[in-house]
Amino acid sequence: MVTKIIPLAVKKIKLRKISKSMLNETMKHPDQIVEGYGGRSVHQKIYNIEGKKKLLRVVCEKAGTDNIIVTAYLTSQIKRYWRK
Repeated sequence: MVTKIIPLAVKKIKLRKISKSMLNETMKHPDQIVEGYGGRSVHQKIYNIEGKKKLLRVVCEKAGTDNIIVTAYLTSQIKRYWRK
């Protein structure tokens, strides 16, 4: 499986200061994968950043066997997105 990142997502990830190591870790070892809109999948992982829990959400589309990262963002609203 190859993971690609669309150009807009590259800009957003830099702007949001999300490290490549966090992105890779979330894609390879997510705490959870949930269904997103339009058949997309969202890889989620909880991180402890500056003493606060944050959820990294990486939104992906499938293209054959490849994962295409559409966007990624950190949120403190873990309860909102976490599925039991």
